[in-house]
Amino acid sequence: MKILRIDGDGIGPEVNEQALRVIKAAADFAGIPIETESALFGGASLDEYGVPLTDEVVALAKASDAVLLGAVGGPKWDDVPPELRAERGLLRIRKELGVYANLRPAKFFSCLDAACPLRPERVDGADFVIVRELVGGIYFGEPRGISGTAPNRRGVNSLAYDEASIRRVARFGFETARARGGQLMSVDKSNVLEVMRLWREIVTAMGAEEYPDVELSHAYVDAFAMQLVTWPNECDVIVTGNMFGDILSDIAAALTGSLGMLPSASLGDGPGIFEPVHGSAPDIAGQGRANPLGAILSGAMLLEYGAGRVDLARVIDMAVADVLESGLRTGDIKTAGDNVKLVGCTEMGDAVIARMMERLESSDPESAE
Repeated sequence: MKILRIDGDGIGPEVNEQALRVIKAAADFAGIPIETESALFGGASLDEYGVPLTDEVVALAKASDAVLLGAVGGPKWDDVPPELRAERGLLRIRKELGVYANLRPAKFFSCLDAACPLRPERVDGADFVIVRELVGGIYFGEPRGISGTAPNRRGVNSLAYDEASIRRVARFGFETARARGGQLMSVDKSNVLEVMRLWREIVTAMGAEEYPDVELSHAYVDAFAMQLVTWPNECDVIVTGNMFGDILSDIAAALTGSLGMLPSASLGDGPGIFEPVHGSAPDIAGQGRANPLGAILSGAMLLEYGAGRVDLARVIDMAVADVLESGLRTGDIKTAGDNVKLVGCTEMGDAVIARMMERLESSDPESAE
């Protein structure tokens, strides 16, 4: 399996290193040859080449089986022209690889209930997936830009979806729901946005015609945001547009105890992109304090969707749960207790690998699921 490692900026290199260590240890055990190549991206690429993403890196990504991506951007590059911002490189690589569906699983760990802002009974058992459309919507729509002169300047961004774009991400949502609890919530703003009325119409028709076995419901994004912070354990699979998914998945991260806990997989017709949801955290970069669990869980998704090894992905998931249950914490996870121990990025990676190998080498039936 050929993996392109793109560390990005800030803590990206630190968390990517731990994710890749876990991937390689699991792959070695399973006899899967791993070949890796590294490339610059984001602010690091801007400093070196003058652009956040080069054509050469795009070519490397297309020639890979999967891309392991760190966070990009930071205050250092906030004042560059809009077309050179690190985030524009992120949008471009998603578009170039055609990864139109972003999966962001959010699972509540009971041992982290003190880190969650909600009462334990509201989040107990919460385990859901947000399926976010990734290469359309307001982040890509035209026309866009700022025109005019002060004090009368005007900014414009366009929110647009065609039927084909809605159908393919909705299908991803339906299929994900079919493989899980059989419930799909489509989140839109169809009461005020014409494009969202089209979204709801198409998703409703697909549910009736193609997925009668999936229980489909709809919600406006504002009402659903309230539900997500009151009763998240009632959610299963959520499908929504690009901007709404961006916002809702960060809310979901807070419910799991830390933004550093959430993984993601961006999937489409070619190589997938696997990255944690958190930002580059430049304030702690290079200090060994970053939480690598979001990146490690993204690595598990890489093995599941990039290599087809669901078994290895589940073992990594369980190893992370074991390590958290044992009391190990990075600084972003605020919990207390007699068995809680604060560790750094590498120590957390070491612990996950050790527990993963114990599970892989044991005869525990749960490890082989």
